[in-house]
Amino acid sequence: MVGAIAAGFALVAGLCVSAVRAIGALAVKAKAIRLPERKPREEYAEPVPRGRRERREIEREFHKTQRVRVGKRAPAPAKFRMPRRRRAARVLRPGHYRETLRSALHSLTSNRLRSWLTMIGIVIGVAAVIVLVAMGNGMKAHFNEQFSRLANQITISPTTGSSPGGGAVHQLTDRDVEALQDKSLAPDIVSVSPSVSGTVTLTVGPQQTRSSLIGATDNYLELVDRKIVAGRWLEFGRGSGSAERQAVLGQQAIALIWGPGVDLSQVIGSTVRVERTNFKVVGVLEVNGQNDNLVITPFEAARTYLVGGSTGKVDQIVVKSTDVNSVDAAAAQATAILDVRHFIRNAADRDFNVLTFTTLLNKSNEFINFLARFIVAVAAISLVVGGIGVANIMLVSVTERTREIGIRKAVGATRMAILQQFLSEAVILTGLGGLMGMGAGVGITLAADALLPPESNDSSALPHPILSLTAVLVAFGVSLLIGVVAGGYPAYRAARLRPIEALRFE
Repeated sequence: MVGAIAAGFALVAGLCVSAVRAIGALAVKAKAIRLPERKPREEYAEPVPRGRRERREIEREFHKTQRVRVGKRAPAPAKFRMPRRRRAARVLRPGHYRETLRSALHSLTSNRLRSWLTMIGIVIGVAAVIVLVAMGNGMKAHFNEQFSRLANQITISPTTGSSPGGGAVHQLTDRDVEALQDKSLAPDIVSVSPSVSGTVTLTVGPQQTRSSLIGATDNYLELVDRKIVAGRWLEFGRGSGSAERQAVLGQQAIALIWGPGVDLSQVIGSTVRVERTNFKVVGVLEVNGQNDNLVITPFEAARTYLVGGSTGKVDQIVVKSTDVNSVDAAAAQATAILDVRHFIRNAADRDFNVLTFTTLLNKSNEFINFLARFIVAVAAISLVVGGIGVANIMLVSVTERTREIGIRKAVGATRMAILQQFLSEAVILTGLGGLMGMGAGVGITLAADALLPPESNDSSALPHPILSLTAVLVAFGVSLLIGVVAGGYPAYRAARLRPIEALRFE
């Protein structure tokens, strides 16, 4: 017992000796190491940064001090560098596009009724644009054909009332007509046609009507570009006997006297009483829709029997220039001649009016062009409405196929693949609608051109539509553009969906 206790004390004493020796060795080493003095907590100059912005500012200041002290930092050795990730080049494979188109067509055919109803707006818009542009082209061509003959026509008429300058008013006379026919004074004037006008009463038996009277010369029909549909034109140069008392009637005047639907050949050769003088009907004018209730007699016979005797007075002079480009020159020559004849020194004192149809035709063309553009703009509204319908349907499709999008992304589909799929669906939808609209618009235009009656000189006739290839191509291109715009946002929205959120969607 005593021996065991002694052995324990000896072991404890040995351990104490060993501890003392180790502490001494550490003391010897501590003389060579100088530990920094510990500062109290309240003596720290800067607080420990806790926010991300504070840490970034401290790192930026640290790098500035490193550049100042050491200069430009040397790059790390190659063995410690992380390999830079390089983005693989995107390879466009035809099979990828075929798969995208196949998927888009499958999605459209799975909802056929909805796809057809969506395409109807595009079809109507494209067809309306093509048809209305064709109608506008036909309207402009018909107007130019009907009124281009008036472009080189100049009308001279006396002023009504007193002269603008306060002087005496000189009437137009036969000598004015002779001066205008002088080629040395007016080389750009081709023909001159004086006329007298008024309102007369036509009587056949118990039937009476009021009509416009025109006393014309032999070239009147050439100037106004009208034709005889029954009988013949007036004969001139036979004096003032019964042979000169001839008349050509408009069809409205014939309908008012003999009744509508009368055979025009029965009217030829009949006698009509104009005021107090009998005239023989020798011809019937074609309808122009402007002035058909009229009677035309020879110029001298009208002045002798109907409008006040042979005083040399002329109510109107119609002048025709050599061509459209010489209208201004011919008008200036006619004005100069009449200024000399009427002793006019200032333009304000002129007692006659010179009217050209060029300005009127230009303004009419501008109005028709504006009307055609307005019609096309109205038709384009239907395209916009169809585009809104496509965007609505694509948004609904994205919502319905959210889980499908999540599954495709979970198995590796990229955003670009999802974007291409939905964008392809929208473009295919509007492209098919555009093709069907092209067929409908071209078919309606050709059918209207074939069914409408042939064009005539009657200005009231419906113009034939003229198909424009530019309008067809532009309408189809706009339909494709609507598909890109209307399907762009829904496709982008589908591409941005996260797989986890899409899979959780119900």
